[in-house]
Amino acid sequence: MLEAATADEARWRARSLWLDTLGEPIVPRAALPGHTTCDVAIVGAGFVGLWTAYSLIRADPSLRVVVLEAEIAGYGAAGRNAGFVSAGISGEARVYERSGGRDGVVRAERAMIDAIDAIGRVVAEERIDCGWVKNGALRVATSPPQLERVRAGLEARRARGLGPADVSLLSAEEVAARVRIAGALGGTYTPHCARVHPGRLVRGLARACEARGVTIHERTRAHDLAGGVVTCATGTVHAEMAVRATESYTVRLPGRRRAFLPMYSHMVATEPLPDAVWAEIGWAGCEPTADQQHLFAYAQRTVDGRIAMGGRAAPYRAGSVIDEADEARPEVHDRIEGTLRAWFPAAAEATITHRWGGPLAIPRDWSMGIGCDRRRGLAWAGGLSGHGVVASHLCGRTLADLIRGEETQLTSLPWVGHTSPEWEPEPARLVATRAIAAVLHSADRRESATGRTARRAALVARWRPGR
Repeated sequence: MLEAATADEARWRARSLWLDTLGEPIVPRAALPGHTTCDVAIVGAGFVGLWTAYSLIRADPSLRVVVLEAEIAGYGAAGRNAGFVSAGISGEARVYERSGGRDGVVRAERAMIDAIDAIGRVVAEERIDCGWVKNGALRVATSPPQLERVRAGLEARRARGLGPADVSLLSAEEVAARVRIAGALGGTYTPHCARVHPGRLVRGLARACEARGVTIHERTRAHDLAGGVVTCATGTVHAEMAVRATESYTVRLPGRRRAFLPMYSHMVATEPLPDAVWAEIGWAGCEPTADQQHLFAYAQRTVDGRIAMGGRAAPYRAGSVIDEADEARPEVHDRIEGTLRAWFPAAAEATITHRWGGPLAIPRDWSMGIGCDRRRGLAWAGGLSGHGVVASHLCGRTLADLIRGEETQLTSLPWVGHTSPEWEPEPARLVATRAIAAVLHSADRRESATGRTARRAALVARWRPGR
């Protein structure tokens, strides 16, 4: 029994730097012991599920809220992401404009900005030790084509109502004053972002839910999720409302295989760096930073003094298969490591201690949706496409309002009621996603070598799988 428990903890810690550096043992909560009833049953103990539970129990402490998790809280994207508590709408403005108009998109963007401080207030109130630092974020350009995209991105944000106080253009010297990235030509800065240790945040949020009366059952996989009924291997949960908060793992539920494209994001992390190296790099403000490649890279200075960097371009698996074997992709991790050492020559000799990955839930139109069918007793949220740390908080608060029958500013945002179309059957989506990834990867290499924009790739990047 002890050997099995040790093996389970080792497997969970191996999922990411964040789960490996929690600073506490990972002891799983009790599995569902049999049949039970409650007011709200939530499937998934990631950020969406836990923020929903937290928001419900704060609004009405009398509610019986049960959270069911196949592994442990934070096993999925919540425990593997980049730790960017960042603004920016989770989806496509033109998609949301169809239901909410331009005003709806502006309100959605502002709601994402406001949610950052709302998360920070919970972190402070619940005393969650997660390395919270809110000093904004940077987008940097390391080639002329990337600088074009930086400026285009700034114009798009201006069109959505964001002024100089929300985002500003930086010169190369102004970027270097914050963090010295080799070859940086300029970028933008926004104050609307925080750095966080996501593993500690999600595990701390789970404890905050329990302290307020939520029941969490880990190692309890849901085999089916229908209105008001969740079927698990060890029992059935009957509830007035069931909530699907499973993100990319939704594709494992019956009839949901084409709901999302599980697209992998991968990361690496260095050993803790000495003070002399940090003196060369700077980055005293710990601003999360991303570049403007088509297959972009992103990085943070961690709470324990490492560089953690991530990127995309892992191949999609036919049939929306999610397999732990895909979390280790040497060719992808090597490319990310090469970018890390190119950005930060002072860390060229640093040992890479962690390599990991995990699937994101990508809807067909790249735009998230939140829904609540009171007649069926079923609510859902998902398709956050990599904006999950903040978008999940909004999802949780919005679901809590919808479940309780409240009409609020959140329930009128344009992603409420939005339903994305399903992905095409195989082999169409396999061929398309792999071809597009290959074009974008080739374009990044060409732009780096020539300094000229790859126009064909720009068209593909604007289309993307799902547009």
